Amino acid sequence: MSFVTPDIGTIFWMLIIFAITLIILKKFAWKPILASLKDRENTIADALSSADRAKQEVENLKADQEQIIAEARKEKEVILKEARDLKDKLLSEAKTQAQVEGKKIIESARVQIEAEKTAAINEMKKQVVELSVLVAEKIIQKEVKAQKDQEELVNSLLKDLKMN
Repeated sequence: MSFVTPDIGTIFWMLIIFAITLIILKKFAWKPILASLKDRENTIADALSSADRAKQEVENLKADQEQIIAEARKEKEVILKEARDLKDKLLSEAKTQAQVEGKKIIESARVQIEAEKTAAINEMKKQVVELSVLVAEKIIQKEVKAQKDQEELVNSLLKDLKMN
């Protein structure tokens, strides 16, 4: 009997032992091994499923984030537009108010100038009248000796000047 070429009896007993081992393994170890393999397979499938869900959630979060950023940009544009409109409106109102105030100031100055002009003209008229009266008085004084005649003459001259 050689080690490389076993005889029929050894092969027979090896087959019997192998069959008995196979039956024992099938009866006691095969189910737990298959169950643990199935559990392992389920665990791996769950992990892959969880990874897919996590990946999907990340993509959803990215999409939400991009949407929030887009909404924030739109809101920023709206706020900037409102601010520009408000600025334009305030500038327009300030210009209008400044124009109104300027017109009021110009009108006030015009009225004041007119009043001062009138006062100056009146003052000049008064001085002209006084000078005229003084000159007339001196001229008439030589001719009119009576005080009463002199006053009547002055009053008539003043009346004539007021009418003018």
